Amino acid sequence: MVHPKKHLGQHFLKEPVIAKRIADALTGFGGYDRVIEIGPGTGALTQHLVPLPYELTCIELDSESVDYLNKHYPDVAVIQGDLLQMPGAELFSEPTALIGNFPYNISSQIVFKVLENRDSIPEVVGMFQKEVSDRIAEPPGSKTYGITSVLTQAFY
Repeated sequence: MVHPKKHLGQHFLKEPVIAKRIADALTGFGGYDRVIEIGPGTGALTQHLVPLPYELTCIELDSESVDYLNKHYPDVAVIQGDLLQMPGAELFSEPTALIGNFPYNISSQIVFKVLENRDSIPEVVGMFQKEVSDRIAEPPGSKTYGITSVLTQAFY
């Protein structure tokens, strides 16, 4: 059993219906064959991604979760590491969609990593904490409208 680690900001997705809705939100219109799941934890979302027609790679920081994923999803490439520390040019050498239940404490940094590599990331699907999604989606003139809103709306 994998336990969420507070210092990593882990909150495991447990509701299968929500996980399925997130997986089903991938459109595939971006001309990609590869999907990277960020922070798969115990694979609640992974299980819905495996049957989809994409090459799936999971990036997970927590070694306990990596062991769990390797045991339960042996056909999925699991990379132990920190997405934010990985070189984008290597990670996104081909068009790649990102998906995940993003931890609040790094979700803004994930958005900026996506923006840095926007030429290779045609689609991002994820669950964000409400405050982060508000910042991303707010129109001009609102209190939370800022650089995150401007850049994500300009490019996505």
